Amino acid sequence: MSPNGDKAITVALVNNKGGVGKTTTAVSLSTELARGGRKVLLVDLDGQGSASRSLGLDREDLYPGVAEAMLEGLSVRKAIKPSYIPKLDILAGSMNLVSTDVFLADVEKREFVLRKAIEPAVSDYDYIFLDCPTSFGLLTVNALTSADYSILPVTPDYLGFEGLVNLMDAVEKTKDGIGEAAELLGILITMADYRVRVTREIGDMIRERFGRMVFNTEIRTNVRLREAPSYGKSIFDYDIRSHGAEAYSRLAKEVVNRIRQDRLKV
Repeated sequence: MSPNGDKAITVALVNNKGGVGKTTTAVSLSTELARGGRKVLLVDLDGQGSASRSLGLDREDLYPGVAEAMLEGLSVRKAIKPSYIPKLDILAGSMNLVSTDVFLADVEKREFVLRKAIEPAVSDYDYIFLDCPTSFGLLTVNALTSADYSILPVTPDYLGFEGLVNLMDAVEKTKDGIGEAAELLGILITMADYRVRVTREIGDMIRERFGRMVFNTEIRTNVRLREAPSYGKSIFDYDIRSHGAEAYSRLAKEVVNRIRQDRLKV
């Protein structure tokens, strides 16, 4: 049974900056929890279908997917596909998502369309991970209103740090404006390369400013993490002994523990 009782815990991976390891994190967390016996759904909200392709789906496998469930009223259970990993299903992203902002512009309660679309499936899973696009448009807003928690991946460089501050402000404004949005589960430092001096300086700045909001686990630069998607495999199937696989295994445990601790406070 889900830690949330009869419905899945839903987590959105959010950053409007590309190249921060957001999709890698969504895929790796989904995979590791499924490997641990949890039933997991990965929702790919990227028009490129990056998370879906990372798990071996071909271009023709992206249809129907989340766009059809959100925008055309297709039953979400008809759009969900099994991945090659037992207990991990995918609601695929595709180019049909690109026009979402225009399509939803005049729709009533447009900020909640995703939540309504996936609602019939939330009791089928323990965890749902939402891989958001690299923009703070209606898809990301829909993800935030659908999720219980958000994870913000950030690279330890100056632009990454400045972008994080702006992102957190945008998330708070969304929460204030709509009245509800995902709670921040944690900030994740990704693609940390300690051969570069600024990495430690910015990493320390992030931890000093945001304290316990930052995950203890860091994802360091790892060539295996970059290679795995091109083979349509998770890092655990591509090279389970890699530093990247070890880091994401630790992160999955930390994510589960943070959620458990938060639920105990209720």
